[in-house]
Amino acid sequence: MPRYIKQMHDYGQDFHQLLSIPGIISLLTLSVMEIVLGIDNIIFISIIADRLPKVNQQKARRIGLVLALVVRCCLLFSINWITSLIDPLFHLGIYGVSGRGLILFAGGVFLLYKTWGEIMEKVNGIDHEMSSKKGTDTFRAVVLQIVLIDIVFSFDSILTAVAISNNIIIMVGAVIISMILMIMFSGMVAEFINRNPGIKMIALTFLLAIGGILLAEALVDAYNTTVSHDHHVEINKNYVYVALLFAMIIESFNMWEKRNKRKKDFEQNN
Repeated sequence: MPRYIKQMHDYGQDFHQLLSIPGIISLLTLSVMEIVLGIDNIIFISIIADRLPKVNQQKARRIGLVLALVVRCCLLFSINWITSLIDPLFHLGIYGVSGRGLILFAGGVFLLYKTWGEIMEKVNGIDHEMSSKKGTDTFRAVVLQIVLIDIVFSFDSILTAVAISNNIIIMVGAVIISMILMIMFSGMVAEFINRNPGIKMIALTFLLAIGGILLAEALVDAYNTTVSHDHHVEINKNYVYVALLFAMIIESFNMWEKRNKRKKDFEQNN
């Protein structure tokens, strides 16, 4: 990390590294990583924006993602502060509570609360457009939630990016590339999720799992302060992504079956 701190202000050297073959490879690697780690983010954005009237949904997604891009770039340029959040701010007994742990815990609670409320509304058949007309979800509130949840999801991706590259220009470039792709395809993802009730419920369940993982990471973060670095516990999120993919494959077969059944029924009736 000290080597990174010395180089981060040498932007000429950073640009020189970016234009090299290793720099381009690092940029592409980080871009792919940002896109993969942004899956949960874009799912949340797609679902939360659906609470607005249709005419405002795309605008909210774009403004939220642009603001999130600005915030994430600011966090990258404040990498010294980000890494300092790993250190405990205070202790509860023998367990150290860090700034990162507090952010993860608050983000997990927020995500669980919003997702559970969304599931209950879906189960009870509450119309989002009607609830938005009553003022329960304003445009500003939805944009603010998009930015806040992106901040929570940003910390792990930023710390992972530092482990891959110590070049601030490459990291910012990867964030910009991933955010541009999110802005381009968030509408398609949202339309697909909201058009298929089974897919939407899977997405909501996935967000519940991510919220639980954020809480678990906060607790593990506190536990890791009591042991040496060699004995640190890390939570592997890959199992959740694999489970999401498996559930999506099953639901795609269900959708295929339903489509074929509707086609056969239509042919028989005509």
